[in-house]
Amino acid sequence: MDVIELLPRLHLLRFPVGQAYLWRDDDGWTLIDAGPIGAGRAIAEALGALGHAPGDVRRIVLTHFHEDHVGGAGEFAALSGAEVLAHDLDAPFVRGELQGPPPRFEEWELPIHAEVARHLPKGTPVPPAAVTGVADGDVLGFGGGARVIPVPGHTDGSIALFLPDERVLFTGDTVAASPVDGTVIPGVFNLDRPQLLASVVRLAELDAEVACFGHGDAVVGGAAAALRKVANTH
Repeated sequence: MDVIELLPRLHLLRFPVGQAYLWRDDDGWTLIDAGPIGAGRAIAEALGALGHAPGDVRRIVLTHFHEDHVGGAGEFAALSGAEVLAHDLDAPFVRGELQGPPPRFEEWELPIHAEVARHLPKGTPVPPAAVTGVADGDVLGFGGGARVIPVPGHTDGSIALFLPDERVLFTGDTVAASPVDGTVIPGVFNLDRPQLLASVVRLAELDAEVACFGHGDAVVGGAAAALRKVANTH
């Protein structure tokens, strides 16, 4: 796993598939997404390298239920005691109570998905002991007040998180950066692509300076313009 400082308070954690983010406030840390199965211990080690312990993380906010984002949540929650939060619509899948619906793949996405699946760790994730549901308009206690923004399409319960004071946006898999050239693109492997594109438009209306994606390099500077370009061309 690579640990990359994006801002003094923000680090990207990059796994073989997908990534997570650590945000630091004066009173503790927040983990946004939790990587695939087995990532909990690696996240704890990354915190140690930054001079902190797992118990310094107050909350784990999950942008959606897919395994490359929630696979490590139960493990890291057990290590840290952090509260786990997810949208009400995706929370039953994170808890392991129900099987989440699979994406409706575009034909061109199938070989890409097969390659991605090849790099995911095998096994069954340990679900968190408890998951707190969040909804549209909720404000979470980090980053000066993180706004929960529903962005359905990738999954029904996908959320983004926007920190207005910091102008930092976490998009989950609603938006991505191409691994080929870093171009900002709509997310792939969606449940409802038209709905996802409408969610991209919603994110483009925010005054974000930094955009952090579930896959691909973050945009550090000029994120709003990059998101508007995506919204206007799809």
